[in-house]
Order: sequence, then structure tokens, then C-alpha cells
Amino acid sequence: MFDFSNGLSDSELLQAYLLGNTEAFTYLVDRHGRRIYDYIRMMVKDPELADDIYQETLIKVSRVLDEGRYKDNGKFVSWVMRIAHNQVIDHFRSEKHNKTVNEATAGYDVFASQRLAEGSIEDQLVGEQIEADLRRLVAELPEEQQEVVRLRYYGGMSFKEIAEHTEVSINTALGRMRYALINLRKMIKEKNIILE
Repeated sequence: MFDFSNGLSDSELLQAYLLGNTEAFTYLVDRHGRRIYDYIRMMVKDPELADDIYQETLIKVSRVLDEGRYKDNGKFVSWVMRIAHNQVIDHFRSEKHNKTVNEATAGYDVFASQRLAEGSIEDQLVGEQIEADLRRLVAELPEEQQEVVRLRYYGGMSFKEIAEHTEVSINTALGRMRYALINLRKMIKEKNIILE
């Protein structure tokens, strides 16, 4: 058992987390979260957007750790900051792409294509089947995880809004989402479900 009160290093906390102690990740987030968030906030200038990018950054960090793809070289914070920076860049690229690709700049009405406008009946049926499969899987999650998934993906709430709505901390909301995604991936693999 790890004693977090004695000031473990980042490497020791990472090791504890990789050995299954989820509380260690919370300590890492508490230790470095403000710096990461402040960096994102400085880049995007919008507190709500910064909150979303911050949460997405932490989800990505935990996913890479869970998949065993992080190699500890004593530069954990630098690595997380690089992920945060890439998330910000991805946001701006997406925003730029969304602004520049429209019917006026493309020179034609992209919705004139019947296939894009309505999609084929087959596409619609496949889409409905995927959505039904996902809803069924979400219904198998523990209640707290179901709630955060529904609020995030179906309700479009930010993690800050979810935390306020469910009366928990942002870290708790993030943790619930992380476990929900881990459980969903596990169920998808076990049930051999194809979501494409």
C-alpha cells in the first residue's frame, strides 16, 4: 500500500497507478492539474473550452497509461503538457477546417449530393444498429458511469457542467468517464461488436 502523504515522486505515483492504485492518478492530477489547465486556458482564452480540452487531455493521458504506451523517463509533466498542446492544436485545426469548408468557399453546394443529404437506407440502418448497440452497452455500465456518459455524449455537457449537475468534483466526473470508456471497450471486445 502506498502512503501518499509522504510526498511520492511523479515516477512513484505513476508506478502505483500502473499497479492498479487509481488514487495515484488523482494525486498526479492534483499536483500538476493547475499548471496544465492554465497553459490550455492561456492558449484558447475561453474557460469552458479550456475545461473541455483539459478533460480530454486527462482522458488521453490515462488511456495511454492504461494501454502501457508511456515510457517513464522522469519527464511526466513535459509529456502531459505536450499532449495538452497537441489537443489545443487539434482544436484550432478543427475550428479552421470547419470555418473554411463551406458551400461558398467550396464553390458548390455540398448538400446537393443525394447520398450526403440523406445517406442511403443501408447507411441509416447501420447507423441505427450501432447507436442501439452503444445504448445497450451503456445501459450495462454502473449507474454513475451511465450518467456521465449520457450527460457528456447525449447531453453535450462539459465536464465542469457534469460535475456541477452531479454534485461531484471534476476529477470524479473525469474518473467516472474514464472507467466507463474502459468498461465499454472491454464489453465491445468481449461481445465482438463492430462499431463501424
